[in-house]
Amino acid sequence: MDTRRSALSFAPLTPDRWKDLVELFGPNGACGGCWCMWWKVPRSEFALKKGAPNRRRFKALVDRGDAPGFLAFEGQRPVAWCAVEPRERYPGLATSRALVPVDDKPVWSITCLFVRAGHRRGGVSLAMLEQAKQFVAERGGRLIEGYPKDPRRGFPGASSVWTGVVSTFVKAGFTEVERRTPTRPIMRCDLPQRP
Repeated sequence: MDTRRSALSFAPLTPDRWKDLVELFGPNGACGGCWCMWWKVPRSEFALKKGAPNRRRFKALVDRGDAPGFLAFEGQRPVAWCAVEPRERYPGLATSRALVPVDDKPVWSITCLFVRAGHRRGGVSLAMLEQAKQFVAERGGRLIEGYPKDPRRGFPGASSVWTGVVSTFVKAGFTEVERRTPTRPIMRCDLPQRP
């Protein structure tokens, strides 16, 4: 295992960890004011609320007490974020032509893998996917899916891979179950039932 990966610890995003997410995302909210609201609100509403409004809305979800994902830490420093929740909490997925549901099975969705600059390309995303499987299994989930980009088919650049890349999902045990566009498959992993 990569030394950097093995040094990571993980914690659900709870209200007391909000400051860590803010430190990781920075003043612009990670990807241009997203604050991880892209899949949670209609596109027209998202465009109007980029930045501070998205931040307030996402904080309200965290304050509600239902962790919408988890953070990775190197020591005390937050270095990565994974958004993962039951698919129905991401209404934007249902309106995406490429990502409409494959079937009616209850599935959890990984919608964001944000890794701090300087920590990328060191196995952190793979560690996050492995942790996502554990995070979901601990909450009773049996099936997890993600929507990575396939760089072999072309994509605009690094800023477009906040949902991860196919090769990392494959390493984490995910398999492709559907592909409606050349660059974005739906990949799934069955999780073992916990006692």
